[in-house]
Amino acid sequence: MKDLISLNGKCALITGGGTGIGLAISREFIAAGARVVITGRREEILREACQTLGANASYRVCDVSKTATLPSLVDGLENDGFALDILVNNAGINLKKPALDVTDEEFDRIIQTNLTGLFSLTREVGRRMVARQRGAILNITSMAALYALTKVAAYSAAKTGVLGLTRVLAAEFGPSGVRVNAIAPGFIFSDMTAKALDSDPERKRRVMDRTPMGRMGRAEEIAVAALFLCSDAASFITGVNLPVDGGNSIAF
Repeated sequence: MKDLISLNGKCALITGGGTGIGLAISREFIAAGARVVITGRREEILREACQTLGANASYRVCDVSKTATLPSLVDGLENDGFALDILVNNAGINLKKPALDVTDEEFDRIIQTNLTGLFSLTREVGRRMVARQRGAILNITSMAALYALTKVAAYSAAKTGVLGLTRVLAAEFGPSGVRVNAIAPGFIFSDMTAKALDSDPERKRRVMDRTPMGRMGRAEEIAVAALFLCSDAASFITGVNLPVDGGNSIAF
């Protein structure tokens, strides 16, 4: 089993890999033997992350919402010797606002980053994976794709779209040996989520009440699930959306 979970010789591209869940996944993949390329919009954050990740990490500045730049990103990586075995679509943005107050421009911005950009990058990477007859793609969805979370209409629409896309691409890419899966993180501790929930005590109470394990998750707990799904230990798993949520998605 240890050999199956190894990523020795693998190359992974992780969007939004400089902070939070993306950084935790990057760290876990490198520990398992992978070379990792992280992307994000802020070069300073990416540079600092690579310094902590070590010699097997590098970065490219990239905004996934700017879809016209994504083919050249993938071409450049391939030309630089990064034949991608793994893609983790982690980058995303949120907007917390009542649906009646969300403008078309705000809605489009969330969809463009969280869904359209994800699809565009996956298409470009998937094209190479299908040609090589191997690869693993992992999308990060959300509890917002599983049940109604108020005040995040655009985010919920995008993440629900990602869930549907995961299933379709798993079916299309499967005959070529390329697996496509997703993880739905529950409420994961970070400075941002702590601030958001501390400012909304009623929402925080509801989160804890419907999480059987009675706590928030850690980014590292998402990372180990990502490692499993992207490794050969999950060689016959495709099209799944794995909740890593302390039971949040199944509790009343």
